[in-house]
Amino acid sequence: MRGWRLERRVSPSAFWSASVTTFSILAALALGGLLMALMDVNPAKAYFEILRGSLGSWYGFGETIVKAIPITLTGLACVLAFRAAIWNIGAEGQLIVGALAATAFVRYSHIENSFGILCGMFAASGIAGGLWGAIPGFLKGKWNVNEIIATLMGNYIALCLMDFLLYGAWKDPMSMGFPMTAPFPPGARLWVFAGRLHAGLFIALVMAVVIHATIGLTQWGFEIRVIGENRKAAWYVGIGIMKNIVLVMFLSGAIAGLCGMSEVAGLHGRLSRGFSVGYGFTGVIVAWLAGLNALLLPFVAFLMGILLVGGDTLQVVMGLPLSSVQIFQGLILFCVLGGDIFRNYRLRRPHVTKRWEAA
Repeated sequence: MRGWRLERRVSPSAFWSASVTTFSILAALALGGLLMALMDVNPAKAYFEILRGSLGSWYGFGETIVKAIPITLTGLACVLAFRAAIWNIGAEGQLIVGALAATAFVRYSHIENSFGILCGMFAASGIAGGLWGAIPGFLKGKWNVNEIIATLMGNYIALCLMDFLLYGAWKDPMSMGFPMTAPFPPGARLWVFAGRLHAGLFIALVMAVVIHATIGLTQWGFEIRVIGENRKAAWYVGIGIMKNIVLVMFLSGAIAGLCGMSEVAGLHGRLSRGFSVGYGFTGVIVAWLAGLNALLLPFVAFLMGILLVGGDTLQVVMGLPLSSVQIFQGLILFCVLGGDIFRNYRLRRPHVTKRWEAA
């Protein structure tokens, strides 16, 4: 007698998908609570402090949205690539390159008009991030080079390039030795309102609508979904595989590059060594948590922002290390990926033929 087997679901219902996601998050919370209990920390108190730190005041609420902005943009970059079954793990590097391009435009352009500077920064960051993503896309389409390795290596190259500039030609003489550029002029700053909230919020929300409409309503979006679901079938019906892979990776990298511009022009007002705290990698988690749904992704990014801001509170109030928050993020991704199996497959017990039936 054969054992249990997995059988693919033809079309998982929306209710079933939502139930699996909810159960996955609850499982992650339970595992996180167990981890805290092993560290002699009351899980209920810890989760209360997370909510109090992130949502218990207007400042905390605003900081949660500030964290959600770059997570949304990098998550959207991942959604676009993942829908085509192209595993872009290089949003962090593309984000950095976009920030470098925006900073270079501010330093070397002689435009004095604020609108012109911001438009130039927007274009430069998008193009630079897009080209950084298109390189592994070309390698994937031309020679089937593993895009996971190529994009991961791009992250380290981008980081080293930023260090080279920040510790060298771009270093601000007035920074007291810290690796950062001189502050941007007022004309190169995004509109800031309500504390540290900035216009990058509107960029993120507009991009979520655009990506959702592109994937769901356009012919090119249909081609992306066909490539992602069955690349051989896409080739058979005449869809250009290499062209679309390069284009998807270019646009994915461009969105991540815009995230870099949003952070340096909206939040920090200059390029500094720690302007990104792994937003590109967090975007991968959020993209899967949202089920690759661009409209749902900003809400999931907000929940991740609650965890990040609340994690800072845990460090101060309960003395937990930052690594505990990062472990919790890993538990969420692990549970979501595990739940993805049950979203798309059902466990079946094969029919056992009785002896009298065989006779």
